Amino acid sequence: MARPAALTIDRIGVSFSGFKAVDEVSMIIEDGELRVLLGANGAGKTTLMDLISGKTKSTEGRVFLYDTEITNRQEHEIARAGVGRKFQIPAVFRDLSVRENLGVAATGEPSVLRNLRFGLSKAKLDRVAGIVELTGLGDVLGKRAGDLSHGQMQWLELGMLIAQDARVILLDEPTAGMTQIETHKTSRIIRELKGKHTILVVEHDMAFVREIAETITVMHLGKVLAEGSIAEIETNQAVRQAYLGSGGIH
Repeated sequence: MARPAALTIDRIGVSFSGFKAVDEVSMIIEDGELRVLLGANGAGKTTLMDLISGKTKSTEGRVFLYDTEITNRQEHEIARAGVGRKFQIPAVFRDLSVRENLGVAATGEPSVLRNLRFGLSKAKLDRVAGIVELTGLGDVLGKRAGDLSHGQMQWLELGMLIAQDARVILLDEPTAGMTQIETHKTSRIIRELKGKHTILVVEHDMAFVREIAETITVMHLGKVLAEGSIAEIETNQAVRQAYLGSGGIH
């Protein structure tokens, strides 16, 4: 029997003082899929992420995580159900080491002190070891998270989402402020996660989008304008007019 879609977004919408920031958006993201969300500033991309993660409450429509409806649940409830979100500013424990941050994330317990007092199971230790290898943070495990480079801090936060075993990972401009080398490394990490996790990425860096994208959803003025492969999106006249310009994705 086929698994249900990881995320089913059914005519979700939200109005702020009469302005429809997201307007009856529907989207199906399959289990293990990597989906890129494109659109100009104000298109509704981040607000859609807010609706999925519970940061913003919808005024219409529904959201399902696999078979479970998560519409308008509290943020911590949605996170516990398996939706992990990475913001542009990393949410790491800056005074803890990289190793301690990953340990806190892996335990799933809200109390930091409790997390550090008790050891991790072998399965969780193995998961953390795999994350360290994937993110290349082995050389800085003992380093205070607040002293990491910009790229390292982003990879640590991504590693923490993996350690939490988030089934669906929402990434909001994960390469913002990164060097070209850091961006390439981030694309490699994200491609490695595909299939094991379902990933929804909001991104403006078109070179990065080219490296990771399979299916792209383009939003415009709160609505879904188009959906398809890079080739299909590049040749879509409505997308060119609204967002990409005549040159396509570069």
